[in-house]
Amino acid sequence: MLTEDSADKFVDAARPVREGEALDEAKLKDYLKEVLPDLTGPLSVQQFPSGHSNLTYLLKVGETEWVLRRPPRGKEIKTAHDMEREYRILSRLENIYPKIPRPLAYCGDVDVLGVPFYVMERVKGIILRGKEPPKELNLPGDVMRGLCLAAVKNLVSLHGVDIEASGLIELGKPGGYVSRQVKGWTERYFNAKTDELPKLEEVATWLDENKPGEKGASLIHNDYKFDNLVLNPQDLTQILAVLDWEMATVGDPLMDLGTSLGYWVDPADPDPVKVLPFGPTLLEGNLNRAQVVERYSQESGLPVERPVFYYVYGLFKVAVIAQQIYKRYKEGFSKDPRFAMMIMGVRILGDQALRAVEKNRIYDLG
Repeated sequence: MLTEDSADKFVDAARPVREGEALDEAKLKDYLKEVLPDLTGPLSVQQFPSGHSNLTYLLKVGETEWVLRRPPRGKEIKTAHDMEREYRILSRLENIYPKIPRPLAYCGDVDVLGVPFYVMERVKGIILRGKEPPKELNLPGDVMRGLCLAAVKNLVSLHGVDIEASGLIELGKPGGYVSRQVKGWTERYFNAKTDELPKLEEVATWLDENKPGEKGASLIHNDYKFDNLVLNPQDLTQILAVLDWEMATVGDPLMDLGTSLGYWVDPADPDPVKVLPFGPTLLEGNLNRAQVVERYSQESGLPVERPVFYYVYGLFKVAVIAQQIYKRYKEGFSKDPRFAMMIMGVRILGDQALRAVEKNRIYDLG
């Protein structure tokens, strides 16, 4: 465990705003004064550098901090609706699922920043980004195992939210969810295609031909992974908040599990897969993918009869997201240098998905 002083240096930190992604601070300050009338003092704006989709900023006035979320450059105008939708999800969850940042204000007036955005509280904590967190964090096997178990338990808890009582049922149409997702992500891939990747296209065909039946409907996060979890610095097995609700909807919970599996790298995976910067799942003490599935089934009481389909779906979906980001970079809408190599990740994910199909398992794929 970390002391309070030593924990501070590992708390997720903001940095200077990237070139081309600055906010109009004068207009933003005027807006904040309207929704937060007690605001006094100069406004400081920095940017959280690690996200790959919506842009996230740290706003600070004195000792008070908020987080602002806005769409990235180069996205269709429909993303404007995503901001309102994400804010509405957090508002509906505020009193029934405590592990979220509290939403404060949504702004649909594009005259302020050029795009819709929303402001929420900042939940201070540690976020495990990349394969190898700093050694000073002290992540022995028992801590990693405890965190894995907590992450699975929290996913089950999220899937247990009462979607009728909360009004979240309006987020989507649960019937036919699996088919729509396979079709939708396949279409998104071809819309963002830049290179010839026949293995990934073969995976898309396999998914379409091997869709399982629906396994119920629940609130699903759709991007549940380690770097969207804020952890208590004094107890890294305690989840304080789940971030990035932009893709949350109502649908088959096993598809949500599949997305998480797509980000989960095992020690027995091929070396190229182990290079992917998805999270510290290679550290000693972690559950492997098969154990994650088993634990989820135990906690939820929901049998996972076709884990290969859900894992392959997760890999395909993550590959398409990376492809979309790469295309945005290639077309000049982002100057983030991390995005230049995304196409390599797309290829690795496609190879891994086809490998899982051919071996008909989700483990020991090296």
